[in-house]
Amino acid sequence: MKPALAALLLLLAAELSGASAQPNGLPPGKKLRMAYATGPLLKFQIWRVFEEYMRVISQRYPDIRIEGENYLPQPIYRHIASFLSVFKLVLIGFIIVGKDPFAFFGMQAPSIWQWGQENKVYACMMVFFLSNMTENMCMSTGAFEITLNDVPVWSKLQSGHLPSMQQLVQILDNEMKLNVHMEQIPHHRS
Repeated sequence: MKPALAALLLLLAAELSGASAQPNGLPPGKKLRMAYATGPLLKFQIWRVFEEYMRVISQRYPDIRIEGENYLPQPIYRHIASFLSVFKLVLIGFIIVGKDPFAFFGMQAPSIWQWGQENKVYACMMVFFLSNMTENMCMSTGAFEITLNDVPVWSKLQSGHLPSMQQLVQILDNEMKLNVHMEQIPHHRS
């Protein structure tokens, strides 16, 4: 039982250090950014397909600076995830110490709490993994948002799907042609 408790303590230490705050290891609220070139800024707000799209676009448009960042969920979901993260640690602490929080409220401990006291390692692991699953559901947005110089050019939240590579290249071709055309128009002062 001691090796299992040591593994649990390692999981708790990783959680306390913020290692699971976001999939990229950054604390909540921090954005992950990567810049690859200079010129117009094309911003992706999803990470999984970012590298594939980045490779194709940087070959076709070497002057475009490409950044990727996480698309943050609504504040209420971020707050729920933060609360669950703290609540999880407090609950695991109560399980390990053996303190009955229900007695503080003058309530009888439910049978699941008694089971948790008899099976501390399993109970702690169950709380840890179920809480992490719920936190991840709160932080997941399903977004794939692309902007060119802070002008939206694609939104999965609005369209409901990812653009194909051909669609994205066509959109960028049109935007780049429009930008070149707008720069060539003389500006008259009245």
